[in-house]
Amino acid sequence: MSTALPSAPAALPPDSAAAPRTSVIQLAIKEKGALYAAYISLFTDGGLFIPTTREHHLGDHIYALIALLDDPQRYPIAGQVAWITPAHASGNRTQGVGIKLPKDEKSAQLKARIEEILGPLLQSDHPTQTI
Repeated sequence: MSTALPSAPAALPPDSAAAPRTSVIQLAIKEKGALYAAYISLFTDGGLFIPTTREHHLGDHIYALIALLDDPQRYPIAGQVAWITPAHASGNRTQGVGIKLPKDEKSAQLKARIEEILGPLLQSDHPTQTI
């Protein structure tokens, strides 16, 4: 199960002109509720919240291998950090990052699969990890 709650997105660091860092993360989302909480539908091509204690900056690249529920398919994604929930965030929210999915075929397949699984839940007003 993936659980985390967000705070407001962090501002770009003053040295944001520096080259973004790259991380590799595996994320297995095993429950529909956790998938709903992690999915970021506000990003045009979709996104996912990934709980992590590692420090990241907006624009950092993250290569993620995503597993959804009981689906044997694994989705390799090269995303970019577009949301940060820092440690000790208000509301007892879990530290982590939201990655924006790139505009490519693998990400489009992942987004379609997530939206297929979530179906009517996408219209829910329940809180997620980022909103």
